[in-house]
Amino acid sequence: MTGLYGNGRRRQRRRSGPGGPLHTYAAIDLGSNNCRLLVARPSHEGFRVIDAFSRIVRLGEGVHVSGELSQGAIERTIEALHVCAAKMKRRGVDRARCIATEACRRAGNGDHFLSRVREETGIELEIIAPDEEVRLALAGCLPLIEPWARHVAVLDIGGGSTEISWLAIDEEGDHTLEAWVSLPCGVVSLAESQGGDRIDDATYRAMVGHVETLLAPFEERHGFRHRLAGGTAQIIGTSGTVTTLAGVHLNLPHYDRRQVDGTTIGYDALDAVIGRLRSMALAERASVPCIGHDRADLVVAGAAILDAVRGLWPVGRLSVADRGLREGVLLGLIDQDRNLGQRSAGDAAVSAPAFDR
Repeated sequence: MTGLYGNGRRRQRRRSGPGGPLHTYAAIDLGSNNCRLLVARPSHEGFRVIDAFSRIVRLGEGVHVSGELSQGAIERTIEALHVCAAKMKRRGVDRARCIATEACRRAGNGDHFLSRVREETGIELEIIAPDEEVRLALAGCLPLIEPWARHVAVLDIGGGSTEISWLAIDEEGDHTLEAWVSLPCGVVSLAESQGGDRIDDATYRAMVGHVETLLAPFEERHGFRHRLAGGTAQIIGTSGTVTTLAGVHLNLPHYDRRQVDGTTIGYDALDAVIGRLRSMALAERASVPCIGHDRADLVVAGAAILDAVRGLWPVGRLSVADRGLREGVLLGLIDQDRNLGQRSAGDAAVSAPAFDR
């Protein structure tokens, strides 16, 4: 089974309608921790999600030490990708882009893994560079920028790396990417190197300090802290860490994207949630709704990364995004087809995603 899904290729042509060919789109984001799929169809507002899948696979487990993807991680991930391929086939996906990030960038056997995925699942994964990872995350999060914001940081805490970008917003709402950085530190690598069952204060401070050290050159170079004085700075967090903390903050009995995406949490409330989780042993964290066994050993490491960012840029509140790379990929594919349609049939361009409720 080879190359049915990937790199934005058309698997088959759909029937034509008044707006041109009708496609069903899919985006896979394979990170160091999660395998995520969205399947969508275009709408006037952007796109309408018709299927989704997410599973923690920990593809990057141990990569920062060994430099290789482990056999167990590969098998877990291929199993999840089989689920993705089945969903894509069932939904009639004919336009897809499937991306892989830090774990595959770093692993010496990443190309071999991609070959296995292509042969066994038909999914063609594309390893993207950090700058494209930043661009796609931004595209997915743009709808959450507040009208009053003039400076916006987008924080994407991954399993093996953390991307941060700063935007300048003008009076018309147009944005310019001012600077970005990709830190070689994510929840998996930080938890493996400094985490544990019960994380004491000294260990937690060391985790935060490690991230602060990585961030310091970026802040020294750009001085974004000085732009916070006017109260027009916003920080948007897009990651499993941020959405998990939001779910705990909201006391959700189970995770609900509709309640989490777009919510805002004050720094005081984040302090309370993070302090509560830090005081727990691993088994206690695993019993908390919205965390569970798969995230119990990672959420405190993610909180340490978030605390380093909050300490450097004390905006006072965090906007939570349950969206990011997959949405950016879908918008890019739909934009590409709509722009082709504009040139041939005057079709309208797409703007922002709309989700089924």
